[in-house]
Amino acid sequence: MTGRHEVPADVLERFSAYARESSALTVLFHSRVAERMGLSATDEKCLDLALRAQGPVTAGRIAELSGLSTGAVTGVIDRLERAGYVRRVRDPHDRRKVLVEVTVPDEGKFADLFAGAQETLREVLGLFTPEELDVLERYNVALIETFRRRVIEA
Repeated sequence: MTGRHEVPADVLERFSAYARESSALTVLFHSRVAERMGLSATDEKCLDLALRAQGPVTAGRIAELSGLSTGAVTGVIDRLERAGYVRRVRDPHDRRKVLVEVTVPDEGKFADLFAGAQETLREVLGLFTPEELDVLERYNVALIETFRRRVIEA
């Protein structure tokens, strides 16, 4: 990775506008997905975090990853459990701990909800050379890592 560079004001302004627009569209997309799943957008994103954990996860870990309070996550888990998306199970290694286990047997059940987003991604990525994709990947990884750190620290 290269060193830090000064970011001109006009570049920061342009990229801020791109980020706001992308964020707004992402929120709208996930709100629509959540609605079709019978969830709130927050609940859908917490379910996504639990799915990506690739195994049972603690409520504390969901709170950590989402930036939500543990109390808010308890409410999320209650709603996800009532909707049939997760269940609480005892940690087999420490019976005092409760884990959240995703109960959706087939992630493909919701594939149609994300097919358009996947096709959009394929279409846009196809506009770039492998070298440009490397730069885009570096940008996205740095942005996600920095943003995640700031969200978790907040």
